[in-house]
Amino acid sequence: MEKKVLFINHIEKQCGVHQFGENVFAAITLSEKFQFIYSECSEYSHLLAAVQLHNPAAIIYNYYASTLPWLNPGITRRMKFPQLGIMHEVTQERVNHADKVLFDFHIAPDPTVLLTNPIVFKTGRLIPSHKTLIPPPPELTIGSFGFGTKGKGYPHIIEAVQKEFDKAIIRLNIPFATFGDAEGSGAKAYAEKCRELITKPGISLQITHDFLSQEEVLNFLDGNTLNTFFYEGNKNRGISSVIDLALAVDRPLAITKSNMFRHISHTEPSICIEDNSLQHIIQQGISPLEQYRKEWTTKNLCWDYERIISAGIQHYESSPLFSSNIKYLLQKTPARRLLKYLSRSGYRSVNRDKLMLAPEAVSILTGKRSILKKGLPLLFNETVFNRILDNRARKEYNRVIDLLFQLCPNEMSRKIAEANIQQAFVFETVRNFAEKFQNPEILSIGCYEDTAFLSLQKLGIAVDGIDPLLNYDLQTFLTKPGISENKFDIIFSTSVIEHVEDDVSFVADMARLLKPGGFVILTCDYKEDYKSGDKIPNVDFRFYTKQDLRHRLPSKMPGCYIFGTSDWDCAEPDFWFEGLNYTFATLVLQKKINQ
Repeated sequence: MEKKVLFINHIEKQCGVHQFGENVFAAITLSEKFQFIYSECSEYSHLLAAVQLHNPAAIIYNYYASTLPWLNPGITRRMKFPQLGIMHEVTQERVNHADKVLFDFHIAPDPTVLLTNPIVFKTGRLIPSHKTLIPPPPELTIGSFGFGTKGKGYPHIIEAVQKEFDKAIIRLNIPFATFGDAEGSGAKAYAEKCRELITKPGISLQITHDFLSQEEVLNFLDGNTLNTFFYEGNKNRGISSVIDLALAVDRPLAITKSNMFRHISHTEPSICIEDNSLQHIIQQGISPLEQYRKEWTTKNLCWDYERIISAGIQHYESSPLFSSNIKYLLQKTPARRLLKYLSRSGYRSVNRDKLMLAPEAVSILTGKRSILKKGLPLLFNETVFNRILDNRARKEYNRVIDLLFQLCPNEMSRKIAEANIQQAFVFETVRNFAEKFQNPEILSIGCYEDTAFLSLQKLGIAVDGIDPLLNYDLQTFLTKPGISENKFDIIFSTSVIEHVEDDVSFVADMARLLKPGGFVILTCDYKEDYKSGDKIPNVDFRFYTKQDLRHRLPSKMPGCYIFGTSDWDCAEPDFWFEGLNYTFATLVLQKKINQ
């Protein structure tokens, strides 16, 4: 029998939080693993009645302090099964300091936060399904919608449109909000200000205050040439749900670099008004948005909630919280151990802020010519892909390291200089192999602040990235909808494998994901005379030896063989860490085409 899970929402429907909860519940009802039951509660007696009726295995609360003011620890702590609360105003600080006072676990619907707290889970966003039925409007039409609360920036839309166009229709839907603007004073003030700003006779302004159903909102967005959201900075705020709806329709999207849009503000080509004109964003069309429409689906969100509920129940029944085989992510490991791992990986200090891939003008080394995205020529053409990365390699890859500094100056500035050779090798090798495929599918395992991963993205090369601090470990990723065997042309992992307890399963899973003809690219900590029991860095499980790279690991990767020649001889290791002298090595394999 399927376990029952209660989903608690508040009753006031004229509210973005309420609509968010309805959308999440609609997605998770597709689950074949749990029976999710929806209940709207305005007081404890309603919750108690639902619990007595359904006897759930867990409860999820669509929680916001002002929408569920009656919910308190005296209620949730009485329950003898897991209590999970959705965090709406998500920030990294709130994730770091979340506790078990009200809930056993927290769900953060924010793809940008780092998973530094073992009681906080993360999901992607949810883009509602919507079939475009309305053709593009015959006249240039710029639209926006949202409640009339502070920081929405509607007047900036008027100014931007009049700056670029002499003739256009501006459509704004600004309903009253049950929480924050119940009397509509904010909505009316925005409307008055926007009307005052109209100076061009060819600019027509249409403003409504009707509260629209979600389908009506989607039709409204569909009726615009361009949808715009010009929020102010809004620091310490969560992600705005208006973007979820705007991504559901086949219309271009223009935004500001508001903190509430941080999950899409790194889009390339840029959709930010600070970087691009409205006209240019319209010309780009919806292609920059496709990556989000592909990822934030109903099926993926349902999978997110299934794995979260499973882990919550498992932990509540005194089993391990995570199935990860990566040492620094075991539940018993505190957040400071995560930071120590990152320090070991080459960072003098760790930036806990969200990962930003802001577009920037970059020049190649001399600054005299621009990077041509995917057309950037290789700076070093490797001939021996299985090798030692020592001082000789650092000299050979010097120009590549310089390029990484230009592409990712902030991340590279926090790196220990001697460690950069690993990222340089991976970055250039991936680009080398990517030329062998048409539209290659590439996966980075352990991508958090990996400058090879970030730099490839800066060049416009599409790379999927997984990392337990950002989203998933490899074992979890293999269970994600749409992930199948033989999926990727290139898989790379920079300085991760030595931190994985079960490295045999780790490389075997890579081989499963690799297409025939594809490549795996690894770097690792290497010490030729290492024996089990020797001293190793605090966050490592082992050093690697020639025997590991030549025989042990390849033998566990069905259909894969070492690519090209190899030279792992290292008479004088030249890297020091925690008083240990060792070096770095690479392992590059290709999967046979005919198996």
